[in-house]
Amino acid sequence: MKIFLDTADIAEIREAASLGILDGVTTNPSLVAKEGRDFFTVLREIVSIVNGPISAEVTATDRDGMLREADALAAIHPNIVIKVPLTLAGLQACKTLRAKDLRVNVTLCFSPSQALLAAKAGASYISPFVGRLDDISQDGMELIGQIRTIYDNYGFETEILAASIRHPLHVVQAALAGADVATMPYKVVTQILHHPLTDIGLEKFLADWRKQQK
Repeated sequence: MKIFLDTADIAEIREAASLGILDGVTTNPSLVAKEGRDFFTVLREIVSIVNGPISAEVTATDRDGMLREADALAAIHPNIVIKVPLTLAGLQACKTLRAKDLRVNVTLCFSPSQALLAAKAGASYISPFVGRLDDISQDGMELIGQIRTIYDNYGFETEILAASIRHPLHVVQAALAGADVATMPYKVVTQILHHPLTDIGLEKFLADWRKQQK
């Protein structure tokens, strides 16, 4: 499973890239707003660090507006993936952009039938928001499994990008359910890295080594 970082924080992206585990980045207007920086400047920095798909979301809600924004975003770098919402206008924009050979991430997916429509519209990625479903007492990971089955049944090439990842267990569950990608905040990456038994084991090794040096 590919690992994407869900952030617009350049320092976090550099740190994750230094680990050799980072396959791509997803952003959205909320994440960029937190940084208080120009959207295009941030995207140019990201593509200079990460050699992989960089999802950049449009803010327009109509098809023509999405297409205009998509053209500007795509001009930044070939690795830019245009992120559109799973709406009527979003699917119309997806179809048009795919005809121009631009990759599209269809986001804000909350049902398997929505995911089916996105795949038929040619989406490169579908982004089911598992954490937000969990928040309203629905099983987000069940959605990942349902989409996986539907896509496999009919040979859709759309990649399943598990989004709204909240904790390490979500990452494991997404991998077991067959997600192609999991996108997560950097804090989840650090939570995965820091297991208490790893820390205890390392300290024991070092303590034994120090005894041998006396």
